[in-house]
Amino acid sequence: MKIAIISSEFGEAAKAAARLRSHYPVVGTREAEVIVALGGDGFMLQTLHAYMNQNVPIFGMNKGTVGFLMNEYEEEGLIERIKAATNFTIHPLRMRATTCDGETIEYMAVNEVSLLRETRQAAKIRVSIDGTERIPELVGDGILVATPAGSTAYNLSANGPIIPLGADLMALTPLAAFRPRRWRGALLPHNVSVELVVMDPSKRPVSAVADMHEVRDVRKVVVEEARDIRINLLFDSEHNLAERIFGEQFVH
Repeated sequence: MKIAIISSEFGEAAKAAARLRSHYPVVGTREAEVIVALGGDGFMLQTLHAYMNQNVPIFGMNKGTVGFLMNEYEEEGLIERIKAATNFTIHPLRMRATTCDGETIEYMAVNEVSLLRETRQAAKIRVSIDGTERIPELVGDGILVATPAGSTAYNLSANGPIIPLGADLMALTPLAAFRPRRWRGALLPHNVSVELVVMDPSKRPVSAVADMHEVRDVRKVVVEEARDIRINLLFDSEHNLAERIFGEQFVH
């Protein structure tokens, strides 16, 4: 098996990667059949974006803090673990953001696409699903669309629902909404198109963020699941991603 080993520059990740490279034969990322990523969830997210179009499975090992997207770090038996790992295929979100200057910018998001107010002025956003207007005016800090894999990240901190992997759903979650006051969000079929139009963007500027990629001063954002892109994550079978996401619903 041809493996490549990459790591974060921070903490113990680089030292651990050096030890693994001395212990296992490795190749470059272009030749790899599996990429082993060492770091935390932030580095894993960067890795998924960097190799999104390479269609190579990624096996992460935690050398960060939380490590929700990672396996436990162990130096021994790496090849055997990879061969026995459970594969999870996830599809990112495709964000097409149109700025106030008329430029359209596209980014992918593994976790979520969020619209956020840029100033003290509350954002005003019109929400449409598959061309049907659902909320004429959402007033608040913003709104986000989350994948099942990202439902336990920013979405969860905004009181959005946790979505099990394989549920074919997306979460649409308001951020500190003032109006509609009782609206707590919605669960959407994974194949819908979400259109978010910023109302009065010159007075109430809004930015759009796809994971770590930000577009300032947007007037319209369209979010859809990118079914043409497959991201393959490998997890130890006894501690896989689906179980972690499901288990988060029972954390005290």
